[in-house]
Amino acid sequence: MQRVEEQNGKFDASSGRSPEKHHRILQAAIEVFAENGYFNSRISDIAKKAEVADGTIYLYFKNKEQILMAAIDFAFTLFMDAAQTQLAEIADPRQRLRRLAALHLESLGANRGLAMVFQTEFRQSAKFLAQFSHHRLIAYFDLVRSIVRDGQMAGQFRREVSDKIAANCFFGALDAMVTSWLLSERDYKLGDAADAIVDVILTGMETRK
Repeated sequence: MQRVEEQNGKFDASSGRSPEKHHRILQAAIEVFAENGYFNSRISDIAKKAEVADGTIYLYFKNKEQILMAAIDFAFTLFMDAAQTQLAEIADPRQRLRRLAALHLESLGANRGLAMVFQTEFRQSAKFLAQFSHHRLIAYFDLVRSIVRDGQMAGQFRREVSDKIAANCFFGALDAMVTSWLLSERDYKLGDAADAIVDVILTGMETRK
């Protein structure tokens, strides 16, 4: 588990740790894992990419596993903070789903390395995925479920639709789109698919007139 001062964003200067180096190491780790695969990557590869000494890595992390978890956690925290801020400014549940979908795809579309690590390397370990799902992914699903319930209360979404199933469909569709984008030989903007995906989801949820 990461040290408390690192989890809270606090670093003791006397120990040689700094937020700037911490960020560089995480960014470097994402690039290295995307290029070489998690299991083929070495701490020395990450250190070289981050332009720090091998020993510096161990000031922040105990091992490669902790680096992977921290990198994904760091990126996801930034995403959720942005999502909460932007969605707070949107009243219509349908538009909130559109904004969340766009942010999801745009965030990963802007960082192919992160997308590769999250879609492939990270998921090769049931342990990694279970930890992330328990601590972080549940917050994403709760956010979608709350939007669906708001839409049901407003009479926009059918009340018989399970908010849990709707959240799984929403995330699953976006997740599959990211994987398709990574595997595609054609270069296109991932975020452009957001509206089309939400249109399909809304078709199954909106009240019939």
